[in-house]
Amino acid sequence: MRLMFATAFAAIAVACSPAAPAGPTAEEIAKASADLTAYLDSEYEEGLAMSPMRLTMLGRKEQQDKLDDFSDAATEKELAWMRGSVAEMKAKFDPARLDEESKTSFDMWALSLDQSEKADKFRRHGYVFIRDSIPTYLPNFMINFHEVAEKADMEAYVVRLKAFGPAIDQVIEQAKLAAAEGIRPPLFSFDQVIGEARNVITGAPFSAGADSPLLVDVKVKTKKLLDQGKISADEAKAFEAQASEAMTGVIRPVYERVIAWLETDKANASPQSQGVGGLKDGAAYYNTMLELMTTTAMTADEIHELGLTEVARLRREMEAIREKVGFKGDLAAFFEFMRKDKQFYVPNTDEGRAAYLAKADEYVSGARAKLPEYFGILPKAPLVVKRVEAFREEPGGVQHYYPGTPDGSRPGVYYVHLSDTTAMPLWDLESTTYHEALPGHHMQIAIAQELTGIPVFRTQADYTAYSEGWGLYTELLAKEMGFYTDPYSDMGRLNNEMWRAVRLVVDTGIHSKGWTEEQAVRYFMDNSPTPKPAIESEIRRYFVWPGQATAYKIGMIRIQELRAMAQKELGDKFTMGGFHDTVLSGGAVPLPVLEARVKRWVEKVKAS
Repeated sequence: MRLMFATAFAAIAVACSPAAPAGPTAEEIAKASADLTAYLDSEYEEGLAMSPMRLTMLGRKEQQDKLDDFSDAATEKELAWMRGSVAEMKAKFDPARLDEESKTSFDMWALSLDQSEKADKFRRHGYVFIRDSIPTYLPNFMINFHEVAEKADMEAYVVRLKAFGPAIDQVIEQAKLAAAEGIRPPLFSFDQVIGEARNVITGAPFSAGADSPLLVDVKVKTKKLLDQGKISADEAKAFEAQASEAMTGVIRPVYERVIAWLETDKANASPQSQGVGGLKDGAAYYNTMLELMTTTAMTADEIHELGLTEVARLRREMEAIREKVGFKGDLAAFFEFMRKDKQFYVPNTDEGRAAYLAKADEYVSGARAKLPEYFGILPKAPLVVKRVEAFREEPGGVQHYYPGTPDGSRPGVYYVHLSDTTAMPLWDLESTTYHEALPGHHMQIAIAQELTGIPVFRTQADYTAYSEGWGLYTELLAKEMGFYTDPYSDMGRLNNEMWRAVRLVVDTGIHSKGWTEEQAVRYFMDNSPTPKPAIESEIRRYFVWPGQATAYKIGMIRIQELRAMAQKELGDKFTMGGFHDTVLSGGAVPLPVLEARVKRWVEKVKAS
């Protein structure tokens, strides 16, 4: 994963640079700030050129015939470049001569290096082959992000298919290097990735049967060019033949190498799922991941205790809804009722899945209509709701969001797993939609990408505690906006917050206190009506992605605390739109930087 843009790593907690001393004139500050922005934009472009796939994700076609370099050499090259870039910035610019926004940009560029240095100390600890890793991500990337509008785009597509071989061989090498140090994912990951790899190379042209997802994509994209008169029928056939040859000659063999490596190394994996605390230097790795993910200095024990407190509070609120709907049993019985009663599920058919997606669209439309009452800045980018592609779909898998392009040419996508609708209760859908779509991830990320007046890198920054904290905050905000008229949907909202509170307990339990997979599943089920398949999928996610799950609740709580502070300080001058615009108008930032922004806004409003 690219160091500069990796969403798995968040910056460490720091405050903004000290205020500028008396001396520079307003004109000098404005010039220095503009010069810093120009410098950072130039550096961002230079760094972006190291990731052809990131360019494609942003809707750009430079290096469209290449994939990223996943080797150690590439990581070391990028890290060396970042060191040089930050050193040059510090030599050229004095934070005391910058405006407040530019001080934040200065700090965040330096933090991008700091976070990468911390992460690189544990380069081997990040599991290589887990659910949705490179063997699954590459075909997903080609299908959903490699746009084909011209003949040259299809030519690049075929070249990229041929590049699967070298790229995935690099990833296999990374797995072997980690294994040599005794670092392997839990046993279940081996079977997950083997299954995903086989899904990619099942169907034509790899084997008999219906077309594989990749071949379907090739045919759809070549037909579009043919229908638009941009290629001839012979050229369309040639592209399909070239793509098929790349699939059978390059992709199938390298995926078979992935499967062979995993089947061989599987014998060396522990049969009992273990947290990273059991790895060499595992405790230090986990502490680093908590720091990076939460952008705080909270310890595993502090996070665990916070989780226990939040779980207890949310159970009391759930009891109130149980009483409101007149359910006669205890909370455990109420959970079981919500897991099993057929009223909460659509049929496990294509018609049922269509109904589920239509309901999600309905929630998106309702939220969109109310946004102007709570926000001044609104996103321009379009949003669509889609079912996850079959080759990577998982029963009970978590809904997720993929950003669109900054120019809006590709919409943001709210993805839903629907292979098994009995794992997707309707009472969960409303709050999840607000989290992933509006006013959650789509709104926050689209607004960030559309910001002007700050360096471009900040429009693409991602700090997990900020972004996921915002998503969870908006689930509760939606209640203030008048949604969740069905008490069971409100119970779903509480359950989603409980889900994140449970994560504080379970993630630290797994990685710091030696909890087993069974113990973690039981704790989750004792405190949530979420169907067991979804819980099992979640717990396995925590095992392979240490620390990430703790960021949601910690980020939400900090945003709530900052809002409460602002309301207390401003009284009648407080506006919801003003607060939300302050939170969103600087892009994703570490939590201490967000605190500084909100406090500056409070002082500005007080003085007005």
